[in-house]
Amino acid sequence: MTDAAATPATVLIVEDEPSIADVLAIALRYHRFEVLTAGSVREAADAVRQTRPDAALIDVMLPDGDGREIARQLRVSHPETGLVFLTARDAPADVVGGLGLGDDYITKPFNVDEVVARVRAVLRRTRPADRLPVRPPLRHGDLELDESTYTVRRGGRSAELTPTEYALLRFLVRNAGSVVSREQLLRHVWRYEHPAESTVVETYISYLRRKLDPLGPPLIMTRRGVGYGLATAG
Repeated sequence: MTDAAATPATVLIVEDEPSIADVLAIALRYHRFEVLTAGSVREAADAVRQTRPDAALIDVMLPDGDGREIARQLRVSHPETGLVFLTARDAPADVVGGLGLGDDYITKPFNVDEVVARVRAVLRRTRPADRLPVRPPLRHGDLELDESTYTVRRGGRSAELTPTEYALLRFLVRNAGSVVSREQLLRHVWRYEHPAESTVVETYISYLRRKLDPLGPPLIMTRRGVGYGLATAG
């Protein structure tokens, strides 16, 4: 393996809301990207002078200017860098303007898994494949989750899941052999810091069963009063 192949792709996050920047950084680092963060046009310019990012997630509205200025600088200094805009604007003119300068455009609020998937898609177009971090598929019996493409197959057949359904199933697979409580699912899948009375877990468990059970034996088991787990892999 060459040094280039062993080097993970670097993503620059330009976002002035610390909570959003932190969530994005944690998710990207989890998926084995190197991450740099900047909260303003000036900080982003400094970061670009020191490092050549493979991709940049850029908020359009920054405290000291327009994030598109950073994109213009990157287009000149590092034309191979993939550019993805983050913004609350969703008017057609804004979308067209953003895509004319960058490679993708994501409006707020967004799903973090979708952002990671979009970054990967942009990098596949702009960087060699051996620079992309690859996670091995998650498997449980005849179930396979591809963490690079966010696709699910059971018994060789595809199952179309929403991002939330995928996140729920992934957590169950990672904890196969254990029973996870409703409170754990609310914290880790829905990010509820203080689990409240809600039927969201039961609802999404039902959604998963409808999509996965037709492809094989019942997969998700309910331990009444305790939580949920996966049937023993055959």
